[in-house]
Amino acid sequence: MQATAEPQVLILEPSKGFFRLKLGDLWEYRELLYFLVWRDVKVRYKQTVLGAAWAVLQPVMTMVVFSIFFGRFAKMPSDGIPYPVFAFAALLPWQLFAYALSESSNSLVSNQNLITKVYFPRLVIPISAVLAGLVDFAIAFGVLLILMCYYGIVPTAAIALLPLFVLLAVATALAVGLWLSSLNVKYRDVRYTIPFLTQIWMFATPVAYPSSLVPEPWRAFLGLNPMAGVVEGFRWALLGNAQSPGPLLAVSVGAVLVLLVGGLIYFRRTESTFADIV
Repeated sequence: MQATAEPQVLILEPSKGFFRLKLGDLWEYRELLYFLVWRDVKVRYKQTVLGAAWAVLQPVMTMVVFSIFFGRFAKMPSDGIPYPVFAFAALLPWQLFAYALSESSNSLVSNQNLITKVYFPRLVIPISAVLAGLVDFAIAFGVLLILMCYYGIVPTAAIALLPLFVLLAVATALAVGLWLSSLNVKYRDVRYTIPFLTQIWMFATPVAYPSSLVPEPWRAFLGLNPMAGVVEGFRWALLGNAQSPGPLLAVSVGAVLVLLVGGLIYFRRTESTFADIV
């Protein structure tokens, strides 16, 4: 007599303890994470005329505008690096951060039909929104390599650390996105503040200008803006001529860790209410 397989039972229990994050659940639902990332990438380029070219046009056009107004007219210093390369090297991690922040902040509301129908770790949704931005980054990175070849810039051995700065940009976007996505579920006007926040944040980050313009005693405090460390580290790792970020980067890493851990705790503490109020 053939034995019948017993049905699997999943028991859902509330989290106990303030710091119980259940990050192991992400590994169990890794296939769902992959599917959501792939879905976001396909939706982004579906039924578009230029397709993946949009990943190049936005940073390139911004670089052209910065080069004209900041580089030529304002004579902004660029640490001895041709200004187009100086600006584009900063715009790449910034565009990755800005896209990931916008998408992750609105991800829970955008996926409300999925949240209300089936159980899965809600943390998968903002993470997938952040990771989808890496495709645009990889495409635009090829343009930066072409610019570096055109201006005869050869990267140093520090380029081996470049993935760490990309990871730091992703972690920053996820950290802030966790806070904003959770708040956006309860307070829908949060989404209206995101474009304004991104715009102000960009001018507070040394994208169009070098951090060397900030007086030395205050430069470490600039690192409280995590993207300052990302941008300066990105330039240092790729272009080699910029000064090592040093203390600025250390402060940025500390700020990201505080934001990320706090965001994870707050997200986990509030995710049980998402399906009820989204």
